[in-house]
Amino acid sequence: MTDPDAPALEVSAEHTAAALADDSAQVVDVREGYERAAGHIAGSRHIALGDLATEAESLDRDRPVIFQCHVGSRSLMAAQAFRQAGFDAYSMAGGLEQWEQEGRPMQTGDA
Repeated sequence: MTDPDAPALEVSAEHTAAALADDSAQVVDVREGYERAAGHIAGSRHIALGDLATEAESLDRDRPVIFQCHVGSRSLMAAQAFRQAGFDAYSMAGGLEQWEQEGRPMQTGDA
């Protein structure tokens, strides 16, 4: 049974943009490298979903982490797993599709 007092697992693209702007959370892109090169959120960090377990300790446990992917399914899995591991973890609802629908800027390349 889930804790009714636990914070929601998903946050909006607007919340994610604000967290990046004020550096209040880590934003992690869990898509594959080729997906990220095609377009990503500036300021986000790339850790492919398959590498998250080995890279977990490189994330700051004292700061919230927002995972994002293409439509939100992979990031939701990551957020659930990281929350169970004690992180203040979230998934960006709707993923990059939602981000783009809202007209938010994308960056291309490997940065």
